[in-house]
Amino acid sequence: MSDKHIFLFAASIIKLFIILFLLITNSKAEDNNIKQYSNDEGVLSIMYHRFDENKYPSTNIQMEVFLKQIQLIKDLNYSFIHPEDFENNFNIPKKQKKILITVDDAFQSFYEVAWPFLKENKIPFILFVSTEPVGNRGYMTWEQIREVEKEKFAVIGHHSHSHEYLIDKTNEDFEEDIETANRIFNEKIGYVPSLFSYPFGEYSEFMRNYISKKFTYAFGQHSGVIDVNKEKFQLPRFPINENYGELKRFTSIIKTYPLEYKELLPVEKKLNKSNNPPSFSVEFFKEQKNIKNINCYSNEGNQWEKSNIIFNDTILNINFREAFLPRRGRINCSLNDDGKWRWFGTQFIVKDD
Repeated sequence: MSDKHIFLFAASIIKLFIILFLLITNSKAEDNNIKQYSNDEGVLSIMYHRFDENKYPSTNIQMEVFLKQIQLIKDLNYSFIHPEDFENNFNIPKKQKKILITVDDAFQSFYEVAWPFLKENKIPFILFVSTEPVGNRGYMTWEQIREVEKEKFAVIGHHSHSHEYLIDKTNEDFEEDIETANRIFNEKIGYVPSLFSYPFGEYSEFMRNYISKKFTYAFGQHSGVIDVNKEKFQLPRFPINENYGELKRFTSIIKTYPLEYKELLPVEKKLNKSNNPPSFSVEFFKEQKNIKNINCYSNEGNQWEKSNIIFNDTILNINFREAFLPRRGRINCSLNDDGKWRWFGTQFIVKDD
């Protein structure tokens, strides 16, 4: 073999290794395994349900308050991100924080009260639909959902079929619920939505693994701001309602930024007597300044108190006072980073058995 052929052969081998390296790197990025400090300004997702339904304060927002919240976002010069841009550019750190609006359950009050305003102003959002209640009293019809879906700024998301406490079901029942919804979505709108939100924000590791094979992203109901290092199938949202939608609190929420971390344990978010309280730890990036200024609060024993945190280099551990009580255990952590407030939250589902 001539020197030229040897050189060309060697060059081709090197090129092959480079291609393989890039494929592996991109694959890891696509799997949300970037795991390097990004200084991402983040995407702050807010979640709504009902509008002007005063009987349900825990899931309702007054439209006049909603309008003030939208105006506040504009006054702070934050822009709304289109759900498709959110999907396509997830792995790109944001140089300016974006706001993602989501609406769960497709209640009739959304269609009658909020939809005309969003349509007139072309504000992008995701409408997460559970297929079983559609057309029932208090819920949108498929005709109304298709009307929303045809607008370029609106995206339909998947919210299960029954909207029951699916974490209480068997794994087989959970799978059947999702597949039933898939069949109905295909029949009614011609495709299965790629975005998913867990009913009640509840999921086990089995559910998360299953959803990760069927959808591109999935949202919970734990608070926090999304950055490129957040796990794609456990994305946080800030629930907004009459109890937690007052403008002063909303302002503080909108001004929060991501608190990036490498890893949060435990992976399993479903607790029982054998793993409650959990062994909880968060590993932060060494580039994160002021990390020792962090404060965490947790509700073990159904009492919100400041958590007993222990630091080992960049790893934070929480020594819980006692077990979490059914049905939900929560941890919220905030950091004053030179005047910029960073936040993340975690939710556990607590079972007696």
